[in-house]
Amino acid sequence: QVHLVESGGELVQAGGSLRLSCAASGRTSSRDAMGWFRQAPGKEREFVAAISWSSGLTYYGDSVTGRFTISRDNAKNTVFLQMNSLNAEDTAVYYCAASRFFRTYAGAYDYWGQGTQVTVSS
Repeated sequence: QVHLVESGGELVQAGGSLRLSCAASGRTSSRDAMGWFRQAPGKEREFVAAISWSSGLTYYGDSVTGRFTISRDNAKNTVFLQMNSLNAEDTAVYYCAASRFFRTYAGAYDYWGQGTQVTVSS
């Protein structure tokens, strides 16, 4: 079991920034990759970013490249998502997830957090 808990989501004005955190616990050694996904009401789940625990390799979805940064603290088993230049299109529930391999699609992730709401006011 891998347990994931997101935090940091809140209401923020357009143009502002937020930093989300995802704390991982349990058998984290069995999963090398962590990803962030988001889902807005009425829309499909969207890939945001992913990072490898072992190599630090990162990958971003087209809609967030240049604005968001994913990072990790291996010692604390925590992954972060720094979000800058937020706009209304970023409003969604953000989920962190764990995958055995470094992938960018949701089907590869078998452990998920409960999600944290990010709301960007226009």
